[in-house]
Amino acid sequence: MNVIAQELNKIIENANSHLMSMLSDIGKNLFFPKGILTQSAEAKEKAHRLNATIGMAKEGGGTMVLPSVMKHLSGLTPEESVTYAPSFGIPELRKIWRKAIYEKNPSLAGAAISLPIVTNGITHGISVFADVWVDPEDVVILPDMMWGNYSMIFSVRKKARLSHYKIFTDKGGYNIAALEQQIQKEAKTHKKVVVLLNFPHNPTGYSLLEHEADQMAEVLIDLAKSGVNLIVVADDAYFGLFYEKGVLQESIFARICGKHPRLLAVKLDGATKENYVWGLRVGFLTYGCQVNGDAAAVYDALERKTAGCIRGNISNASHLSQQLVVQSMKDAAYPAEKQNKYQVLEARARKVRQVLADPKYASAWDVYPFNSGYFMCIRLKSVNAEKLRVHLLDHYGVGLISLGETDLRVAFSCLEEADVQELFDTVLQGVKDLS
Repeated sequence: MNVIAQELNKIIENANSHLMSMLSDIGKNLFFPKGILTQSAEAKEKAHRLNATIGMAKEGGGTMVLPSVMKHLSGLTPEESVTYAPSFGIPELRKIWRKAIYEKNPSLAGAAISLPIVTNGITHGISVFADVWVDPEDVVILPDMMWGNYSMIFSVRKKARLSHYKIFTDKGGYNIAALEQQIQKEAKTHKKVVVLLNFPHNPTGYSLLEHEADQMAEVLIDLAKSGVNLIVVADDAYFGLFYEKGVLQESIFARICGKHPRLLAVKLDGATKENYVWGLRVGFLTYGCQVNGDAAAVYDALERKTAGCIRGNISNASHLSQQLVVQSMKDAAYPAEKQNKYQVLEARARKVRQVLADPKYASAWDVYPFNSGYFMCIRLKSVNAEKLRVHLLDHYGVGLISLGETDLRVAFSCLEEADVQELFDTVLQGVKDLS
């Protein structure tokens, strides 16, 4: 094992031995190298005469660029846009995003969290998390309705086993009891249990109600107290898009961060959907844990291992994308712009609920609970979801996503409010065609 990895492991072990045992074999061996990057950083600071360290081209005292590229980047210098970013992410963005996490999650007041590490979108963040914390044959607990890419990341790439529980109770609330039972079951044969929570949820568009969040946090903390090593991952891709009173306005990360030594909280979020910049691929991975002694030293060690994973994977996320997010979040108009887009999506969600309240749809499908995010789902009563999807596409030019035998996902985020009624009337007609 590399000596730097050993040093990082010692810091983590001394502060919280449970964290050390939770790391994957890859995670234990990860480190951030002190090779070319460190030497280049030292040269940047001290090589005032000539600097021949970094693998970039210079010209005329500045970064070499093509004018045909820079003419499309008005307001940014070459150094802000086309140069390499650190594997950790550019420092200003990391600080801005952590400040925003505290602002959006008042329950975190007084709690220490890591600086977010910048990833190439949240999907990459999940994959990096898996590399650092998940071994083959580990168990990852997810609801029975889930984003399909989790399977690709954890099951196919990492050879972990996915363990499912029924997402909703018969009364329509989140099935926290089923989650607790599944954790208890898996803890009997696993030294650690990974729980992935996704709110607002893809595909159902459900977020925890306040009292559900309190109950879930209590359950997770009590399980840790009982001796279960728990890694709880909050995939907050659609954070902030909460449309109803009583819905938790924070991340579940805030409710469990630093609550027990056996409980590691991981937050995955990003500008991707929160700031409507999907193709910029700017995500973040943030840690929250309880340690003995200096939390900053432990977070630094975890950040270095995570950045080392990124260094050995994609090297670094796009500097240009990161800089665009920084400039946007510093803009005085940013809060009002976000509120405006939120109101557009909220109106669409409200319209969906209004349309689906019509009893004419009751014989064709049930509606899964939804209160947030981009999506909602219906459960068909009499026709196959895939057959209906293809029929709607071929005969009506309407595109939806089928999930299993009975479920259809509707992304109301990409529907104009005026088109909602037509969409569901067309789906109803499709059901009648196939019945």
